[in-house]
Amino acid sequence: MQVFNTVADVRNQIKEWRKQGLTVGLVPTMGYLHEGHQSLMAQAKQQNDKVIVSVFVNPIQFGPNEDLANYPRDLDRDILACQNMGVDMIFCPPASEMYDPHFSSFVDVTGITEQLCGKRRPGHFKGVCTVVTKLFNITQPDRAYFGQKDAQQLAVIKQMVNDLNIPIVIVGCPIIREADGLAKSSRNSYLSTQERNAALCLYQAITLAKSLLQQGERQSDKLINAMKTVIEQQPLARIDYIEITDFNTLKSVKHIEQSVLIALAVFIGNTRLIDNFVFTLPE
Repeated sequence: MQVFNTVADVRNQIKEWRKQGLTVGLVPTMGYLHEGHQSLMAQAKQQNDKVIVSVFVNPIQFGPNEDLANYPRDLDRDILACQNMGVDMIFCPPASEMYDPHFSSFVDVTGITEQLCGKRRPGHFKGVCTVVTKLFNITQPDRAYFGQKDAQQLAVIKQMVNDLNIPIVIVGCPIIREADGLAKSSRNSYLSTQERNAALCLYQAITLAKSLLQQGERQSDKLINAMKTVIEQQPLARIDYIEITDFNTLKSVKHIEQSVLIALAVFIGNTRLIDNFVFTLPE
């Protein structure tokens, strides 16, 4: 496995792979890799001859009061995780390689970014779309892999690729959970033991909503209130949002008549966690 930190080295290696007619899959990450990331790598391995994992904590997608400085980093651990999955290349550039001092070009997707997390984190998806576009231009993969846990990010990237005619297939991969249901996330490392136990309220709320949907409930406000009740019983939890949206547009729906995304963001102590699930009406 090769580990590169310059654009030139990455492009030279990809040029050699392309001469051999090999396909390339990209797994963009911010590092501190876990089984969720590894599931993306496994999918990429199945569908491509070569797999690249980018490890880059992207400064321009963090707001002024967010956790850029404290975001967990451990490149040695990440290299081992990638080796174990048979990854062919890690691209781990410093910020100066991705953004020179005169950098002034951004990719901004509108509309779909103005719901859910985008509404609460101004500029976040502008930073995400910019760095992902740069990674696509640098690695020129056939396919790129993103987790369903970041459901809005997945939808935004699909929109961007469609709008800009970027010749890459975007593959969404299922949420990977701990044995007790907590969605795997690099930010879980911030949680104390007490907070880790409290974080289960997200999955408990999702489980209740699924049960109510199976029983025939279709009113969004009733589902949201039931989920709120579960989370508000946990003293360490503070709800950022719980929303039920159209699966395609991410606009809120009052009554479920089509596929919907049920998404929530909850602060556990100072750590903001997200989770979601997709509900499709039975035939």
